[in-house]
Amino acid sequence: MDDADLFDGDDDAALRYAIELSLQEAGQSIELPSSKDATATGSIVISSDDEDDDLDRGPRFPSTTPKTQTPGAQSSELKQPAIGPVQTPSGLASLDRKRMEEERLARLGKRKVPNSAESSPAPSQKVKVHHQTTAGQSGSAIPSQGFHPPAAKSSLQYPRGAVKKTWAYGYPRNGDDIKIEEVLRRDELQLAVLSSYQWDEEWLLSKVDVRKTKLLLVAFADNELKKQQIAANAPSSNVRFCFPPMLPYGAMHSKLQLLKYSNSLRIVVPSGNLMPYDWGETGVMENILFLIDLPYITDPKLRSENTLTPFGHDLSCFLEAQGLDQGLVKSLKNYDFSETGRYAFVHSIGQPVNDDRWSKTVKPMADVTSGCCGLGTAVSNLSLGTTTDIEIDYAASSLGALKEDFLRAIYYAAQGDSGMRRHKERAAIAARRLAAPAASSDIKTRFRIYFPSYDTVASSRGGTQSAGTICVQRDWWEAPTFPRGMIRECKSVRPGLLMHSKVMLVRAGDSTPAWAYVGSANISESAWGRLTVDKKTGQKKMTCRNWECGVLVSGTKPSLTARYEKPDLASAFAGIIPVPMKESVDGYGADQDRKPWYYREA
Repeated sequence: MDDADLFDGDDDAALRYAIELSLQEAGQSIELPSSKDATATGSIVISSDDEDDDLDRGPRFPSTTPKTQTPGAQSSELKQPAIGPVQTPSGLASLDRKRMEEERLARLGKRKVPNSAESSPAPSQKVKVHHQTTAGQSGSAIPSQGFHPPAAKSSLQYPRGAVKKTWAYGYPRNGDDIKIEEVLRRDELQLAVLSSYQWDEEWLLSKVDVRKTKLLLVAFADNELKKQQIAANAPSSNVRFCFPPMLPYGAMHSKLQLLKYSNSLRIVVPSGNLMPYDWGETGVMENILFLIDLPYITDPKLRSENTLTPFGHDLSCFLEAQGLDQGLVKSLKNYDFSETGRYAFVHSIGQPVNDDRWSKTVKPMADVTSGCCGLGTAVSNLSLGTTTDIEIDYAASSLGALKEDFLRAIYYAAQGDSGMRRHKERAAIAARRLAAPAASSDIKTRFRIYFPSYDTVASSRGGTQSAGTICVQRDWWEAPTFPRGMIRECKSVRPGLLMHSKVMLVRAGDSTPAWAYVGSANISESAWGRLTVDKKTGQKKMTCRNWECGVLVSGTKPSLTARYEKPDLASAFAGIIPVPMKESVDGYGADQDRKPWYYREA
């Protein structure tokens, strides 16, 4: 069997496999997706005594019998992690959790929590736990609209939603960033559903008090034995796991967080994993996130009559597909989603999805809502679709084996197409009934992809040792079909920081508002999928290898002046998101001296 057969033609899956091999050769313990198919584990049991308010009460899980372990030597202090991704171990089965938690609780008993936020630790210092319970409402947020049932809103920090960059050690705070402590609000947190592609367990447990907070971790495991090992290593009965079904060489790449408090639910959609460097604690890398606080509906009658917005509906579909208990999914209706009406939850389900829908607990929809089809549907539903040319600036931390066909599908989706336009073009071109798209609408002049050069990585604060999660392969880059002319240099507006952010910024030349995608999806077919249509039945099928999720955030209609003057990125998206990268005209196509950062050649 050759390599093409092994990966079923999926170049992004081949990249993950190559990275895994290189890490094994280097003796590292980072766990990446393998070729074995992962299936759903036993269902998580949720309490449902008299009401279905499961998020309000928190889950009650089946008991597990821990396996006997040999305690390993553990440090008595929480050490600062290595500054870069390459040196940081990951994998939920890698630590002696029980002993680790006992030592952590002992340390907590000796510490005195300060009344005010401490100054940020230097990278060489030990990480301190901050208990900052207030955060400013500054940053990018959209004005309020819609009806709100009676609910406790006075304590909500982000009732209308906001986009924030992650805080980074050593950089001034300008109101557009946020710390992991400010996201989690440890002292008030009752239940957390956390997702990640990579994990630093000891660091995570320093941010959450598992004595009083229930954790449901959505993670990857490639076989039943590993699932059992991970579950048995849980440091507390309050920690349980959900393992979404996987395709071969797929990735559980979503970073979604659902954070439950006494009177509210916080939804967080980051681009970063649960690793200290992704949250700025080593001062070498940044990410971006969307968050919104939803109030609990206190009136029982209004709660029973509440219906979800399209945002809530798509979130429910995503959670259900991952294998979360239906009781937990249904309990989302106990929260007021009305402020999410201006947003769209865009997701990729790591399984083939047909247009006859698989949903059991939420209302079926006619269109496929996974991957780039879901992106196009979301754009259309928010009245952001257009038939005019658009401008796309997409910053990503990983590039697949890109081809124009895939990029054109993304471009059409950003115009509001739900997938069929590019499919029909392919069919017509294959039948020689249609020429390639005209040069006047060529995406090569309107679609810019931001990825850092070797020089940018080498001159960053962390250097080449901090770029282990920024990936592209030389073989793909040098392929004749790779769109090198569309790639631009990627530099953060905070000098010296590397970007792990995934951001798509879209502008139209007409009165359509500018909008942005913020989430976990890099620009690859594994992340956004491919649509196929059965020739006999006409049934549509979207296949994504990865689990991804993000949020579509829009602004207001541009003025006539803005339409004709074409302001820079930061100005065009002011009030929508804090644009993390510098707008760049520095490409790679004609500059033979500029080369991209090749992960495997570091």
